Amino acid sequence: MQAFIETVIHDYSTVLVDPWFWLFPAATLGISFVAFMTFALPWTLLAYLEPKWLKPYRIQAKVIDVRGTFWPSIYHSIKNTVVVFLLLLLMWPLIKQTGIHTGELPNALIIVLQIVFFILLDDFLYYWMHRYFHENKFFMRHVHSVHHRIKNTCAINGNYMHWFEFACTSGLILIGPILLSSHLYVVWIWVIIRQFEAADGHMGYDIPWNPARLFLIYHGPVYHDFHHAKFRGNYAGFLSYLDGLLGKTHIKQYLDYKAKRKAGLKPEEIR
Repeated sequence: MQAFIETVIHDYSTVLVDPWFWLFPAATLGISFVAFMTFALPWTLLAYLEPKWLKPYRIQAKVIDVRGTFWPSIYHSIKNTVVVFLLLLLMWPLIKQTGIHTGELPNALIIVLQIVFFILLDDFLYYWMHRYFHENKFFMRHVHSVHHRIKNTCAINGNYMHWFEFACTSGLILIGPILLSSHLYVVWIWVIIRQFEAADGHMGYDIPWNPARLFLIYHGPVYHDFHHAKFRGNYAGFLSYLDGLLGKTHIKQYLDYKAKRKAGLKPEEIR
C-alpha cells in the first residue's frame, strides 16, 4: 500500500512534465475540441446565413436561433474542455496505466474494425446513459436539462451541455480504445469521427448531399433533431436501431418523417 501511495504521489508531482500526459490525454482533448469546431463552425455559419436553397431542408419549421445560442455554446465548449482537462490531471495515475500506445500502427483493416467496434460500443453505452439522464429526475433537472434548453439546434450547440454530462460523454468515448489497448493514432481518428457526429447531429438540416450520408449506418441529424424537438425518445447517438431493440423508444414523428422522406417528400413538405 505504501509503495502504491508513493507511486501515486510521484505521478501527480510529475504529471505536467510527463510527455505521455501531453501526448495522450491532453492532445486527445485538444484534437477533440479543434475537430468539433472545425466541423461545427461552417454548418453554423450556413445556418446563420440560411440562403434560399438551404431553407427547404430545415428539419423544423421554426427558424434556428444561431445568434442567440452561438456565444453560450462557445462558452460551454471551452468551459467543459477546461473541466475535463482538470479531471484528466486528477485521474492521470489511473489513465497512465491504460494500454493506449504509440507502438506499431495496425493495418488498415484492423483500424476500420476497431473504429466500428468503438461506434457500436459507444452508441450502446450512450443510449443507456442518455436514457437514464431523462428517466432520473435529479439528473434531468440538474444536468441534462442544460442541453435541452435548445430545442431547435445548429451544429455549434453539439457540446452545449452541463460539464458533468460532457465529462461522462468524453469518458464513454475512451472505453473502447482502452479495452482494445489501441494505438494513439486510432484513438485520434475515432475522436475526430465522434466530434463530426456531435456537430452533424445538431446541424438542423436534412441535406441530401451531406457527407455524413457516407456513413451507411448513421441516420444523420434528423434522428437527434427530433429528440430535441420532442424531448423523449431517440436516445442513441449514431445508430437509431437501438431505440427499437432496447425498449421501443423511437419518436413516432421521427418514424413518420422517415417514411415520408422515403416516399419522396422534402423536409419543407413534411414540417
